[in-house]
Amino acid sequence: MTDPFANADEFYKVQKDLADRFHAMKPELEVTVRDPDMGVEGYAVVWNTKIARGGPLDNNGRGMGKGGTRTIPNVTLDDIKMLARGMAEKNAAAGLPMGGAKSGARLDNTQPDYETKYRRFIRLLKDAGIFYEDGGTFGGLGYDVGCLPPNNAIWAVDELGTQTCHTGKPLDLGGTDYDREGIAGLGVAVAGKVLTTSRKISKPSFAVQGAGAMGAAVIRYFEGTLKAVGDPKYGGTWLLDHPSTDLVHALAYQNTDKAKELLAVEGKHISPDATDVLYQDADIIFPCALQDVITADNAGRIRAKLICEGANHPTTDDAHVMLHKMGVVTIPDIIANVGGIVAAYVELTSDRQGAEKAKAAKDFTISKVGENAAELMRIVDTYGVQPDKVGDYMAHRNIFYGI
Repeated sequence: MTDPFANADEFYKVQKDLADRFHAMKPELEVTVRDPDMGVEGYAVVWNTKIARGGPLDNNGRGMGKGGTRTIPNVTLDDIKMLARGMAEKNAAAGLPMGGAKSGARLDNTQPDYETKYRRFIRLLKDAGIFYEDGGTFGGLGYDVGCLPPNNAIWAVDELGTQTCHTGKPLDLGGTDYDREGIAGLGVAVAGKVLTTSRKISKPSFAVQGAGAMGAAVIRYFEGTLKAVGDPKYGGTWLLDHPSTDLVHALAYQNTDKAKELLAVEGKHISPDATDVLYQDADIIFPCALQDVITADNAGRIRAKLICEGANHPTTDDAHVMLHKMGVVTIPDIIANVGGIVAAYVELTSDRQGAEKAKAAKDFTISKVGENAAELMRIVDTYGVQPDKVGDYMAHRNIFYGI
């Protein structure tokens, strides 16, 4: 598609017009399900479906929307609507012909009745007739906050008797082994590689905030020298000088005890605050922990010239403006952190099984994220515009004009 703008001013105008159009949208489907006797209440929201039409998830012209399932005691329908809208943007920015959706239930995974209530919740959704496999537009369940992988997927498949009702499943249930393979982190590492390559940095040093599933996978897959890592479970921020293969492996595969042992020998503990890793002198930093960790208050302390976002919304809007003015280039999470939904798409569309399906998900993540990050960088460098606005533009363009 030819860019519909000739300069930065025209880009921002087109981008804003599309954003205004998107934010005026309403969800296509909202469902609330309840079982008062069991104390179960949950929700499913499908935000958009048109983007799927004509593709593998055309659904006889109805299209579909896909997203994860949040199970926390205080989740609300408004929360699920907001998250479904975000999934619409994320799926579209990833270049997938798949609309956005989200589901959630007011459940507590620390309680002994969690499994029983979760099974009842998905049965209520089934009875509502909204599942994609039943001709509806709801693409099914997936892992989100409050879930207990791999149990939720196993329970869903057992309860509903189908493998298409839940993504993120183990290999033997037709899944991609998403968590074990670290597919989300793989995508972030690929985006980081595109970013450093665009700046002709062949052996980049990098720092990672958050060494959980996402950060560990970035350490596992990114081709560079780990300079610093920050995580509360390791006691804050550590500087590293040519870390050993054993240390990198322990961090990458979340062997916490081994990593602590080696950090004490090889690392330099500089702060009890894991956020301080963001301010270290590295070519690229990967915020992979919480949202809103880079703000207008601390953006000026960042020394790296490149950022690749692994967490959900780790940078505030004001900070994005500041970083752009500082000459710091950021690949936003909407472009980088899409490996999970790519894996979900592969689960729904690929006939492969076992390790072949996991490989297909990884291969598609590498190609899709690489392609999208390269397009983002082309627009950023051609017009000198904010990368986060380019990510939004790519998402909204695909929603309204197709993949």
